[in-house]
Amino acid sequence: MSNFMQKMLWDILSQNTSETEKSWLQNNSVSNPLELMTAFVACPRFLSKKIVSVDAIRAQQLADSLPGFSVEDWSLVRLARVWLLTHLDPSDKDAYIKSITTLFDTAELNELVALYSALPILAYPENWLFRATDAVRSNMGFVFDAIAMRNPYPAHNFNEPAWNQLVMKTIFNDKPIHFLYGLEEKRNQNLAQILSDFAHERWAAGRSVAPQVWRLITPFMDDALVDDMKHLLESKYEENRQVAAICCIESGYQPAIELIKNYPDLEKAVAGKQLQWSDFETKELNTYVPKP
Repeated sequence: MSNFMQKMLWDILSQNTSETEKSWLQNNSVSNPLELMTAFVACPRFLSKKIVSVDAIRAQQLADSLPGFSVEDWSLVRLARVWLLTHLDPSDKDAYIKSITTLFDTAELNELVALYSALPILAYPENWLFRATDAVRSNMGFVFDAIAMRNPYPAHNFNEPAWNQLVMKTIFNDKPIHFLYGLEEKRNQNLAQILSDFAHERWAAGRSVAPQVWRLITPFMDDALVDDMKHLLESKYEENRQVAAICCIESGYQPAIELIKNYPDLEKAVAGKQLQWSDFETKELNTYVPKP
């Protein structure tokens, strides 16, 4: 994957760099590991501070080659750093791991963001698991976003407790969970229970829960979760009632299906695909702001 990914990243870089910047990157990409690492650190001195533009074709190529991976909203420096990392030779495992480890150990904030962004395309993914789970615990928002948002590494490498911690911290920090790759596939019973407990705490404090997070519980609907659906259906906020309807019908759990029959308009909207989870995918959650 490395050579193909390297080429695709270079295509995007080429569209976003001047001839001088291209020349600097190409000259440093054929260096030895120490010089590559030096270039990784030096990128901000030689590249402009801009957000890269990615055309639809190349964005789709990236998604096809590595589902869940995206460079949307990346800075040019971040992209260049990830591209430079693809030039490290993985054939000598010890030397490769030593180079990446040294970068992690000496990195400042933006360098960490690039390193965590690169995890899905680094060799020996099992060696970076501790780094990745440590990023989930980080209080640095940009670092957390780099491992959580549009990054397929957690879905492929985290065990269930680590995944659940990632999801709940995303929710707790008011981040959009639909940017978590593997969200549907990695739903689990323990996460559904954790979410329900979390919702009860928020409700008791007079706060809301982002509607789209309820998509995590539908395969595990039980009587306790049906009670949560009743709470949502009695809400004065339409979006809460709407997501409860989706949950009830998608669950296939008979008590939930019977419950939603009391709300025929909602039942009809879900059946007619007029209500779907994508309707609630938003970057602006603001659930810590009490609603009037």
